[in-house]
Amino acid sequence: MVGNRDKLLLEVKNLRKYFPVRRGVFRRTVGWVKAVDDVSFFIKEGETLGLVGESGCGKTTCGRTILRLIEPTAGEALFYKDNEAIPIFKLRGRQLKELRRQMQIIFQDPYSSLNPRMTIGDIIGEPLLVHKIAKGKALRERVAELLEAVGLNPQYMKRYPHEFSGGQRQRIGIARALALEPKLIVADEPVSALDVSIQAQVLNLLEDLQKQFGLTYLFIAHDLSVVKHISDRVAVMYLGKIVEMAGTDELFADPKHPYTEALMSAVPVPDPDFQMERIILQGDVPSPVNPPSGCYFHPRCSYAKEICSQKTPEFRDLGGEHFVSCHFAEALELQGLRGQ
Repeated sequence: MVGNRDKLLLEVKNLRKYFPVRRGVFRRTVGWVKAVDDVSFFIKEGETLGLVGESGCGKTTCGRTILRLIEPTAGEALFYKDNEAIPIFKLRGRQLKELRRQMQIIFQDPYSSLNPRMTIGDIIGEPLLVHKIAKGKALRERVAELLEAVGLNPQYMKRYPHEFSGGQRQRIGIARALALEPKLIVADEPVSALDVSIQAQVLNLLEDLQKQFGLTYLFIAHDLSVVKHISDRVAVMYLGKIVEMAGTDELFADPKHPYTEALMSAVPVPDPDFQMERIILQGDVPSPVNPPSGCYFHPRCSYAKEICSQKTPEFRDLGGEHFVSCHFAEALELQGLRGQ
């Protein structure tokens, strides 16, 4: 994959994560769930890459595999620090622990991601203790700074998670992710469990923190409206593969993959004069245990031809870092959200 690599922070090459399907008394492996299947992308310092797709497409698995919360099946992930490419998947022990300070995650569920038996101060301060960065008075002062940074009163540090609303809990999760001053944060659908009014507050907070601390986000979501608001570039994922990736404005104005077009048609636009034909995809999403031959999207694609079922399309650059995996990307005239 080619493209501008100025100030690159993360590069993922041919990432695969397969989960075994076991059956019988002896739990023999009879197949594989191809949750992430040959995914490649890059993220530059200070930008937000939105990873979007319908539920079950492998977005969360991709993010967690990069962070080594799940071990990869194959592929490579490089984290760039001081002009050095660090191979994430090859690190062990102390080296991996040191790298974890640079990469953190904000979980989707603000309820289950916080330990109900720990106070807020203990939750936010735990990473600082684990990495032996601060303790005692210095720890409490750092926790107070983090609470103020996410818009919460430092006096809350002695309270427990059940005393907070969903939006406040997510702010606590964000503060915990910031504790070690990371460069990369994987935001795993951080607003999908929140009310719409609270979503806007959390998104604005994430943008403010990005400017304040120079953060880089891998923003995972299924809501295109949210992704359009916060992302510099967007990668569209379908059945374990990235099918299109481009700058946000370009992707929304001029999509090149039929699946991206279908997703766009479902976005509500608050403009009575704007009319976009709704595209209803036929059939169900194929099983990742037994994906279709050729292009994974061809059974549901209205533009599909014979070659689509026979040959897997190459994930290629159409120019200007607009990547797409479609045999007929240059020939198709797809509708987007131009001017919206």
